[in-house]
Amino acid sequence: MADLPTDIAAMSFEDALAELERIVRQLEEGKGRLDEAIDAYTRGVELKRRCEAKLAEAQARVDRIVLGPDGAVTTQPADIG
Repeated sequence: MADLPTDIAAMSFEDALAELERIVRQLEEGKGRLDEAIDAYTRGVELKRRCEAKLAEAQARVDRIVLGPDGAVTTQPADIG
């Protein structure tokens, strides 16, 4: 996440998704200046990357839930770092 702006890298999934949805609505309306639309699109791409990273982290945690040799469901710590 080092290549994302600091404010986006610190966002929760929910906050990033909410801002991304707001940007999409704004761009769909087609109002505003071209340079503002390009900046909003660029930020939207960064927000999308943040959301994808957070989903990948969650998937890694889910993937670490395993069935033990005795049939018991256990979890193993995921190396997400």
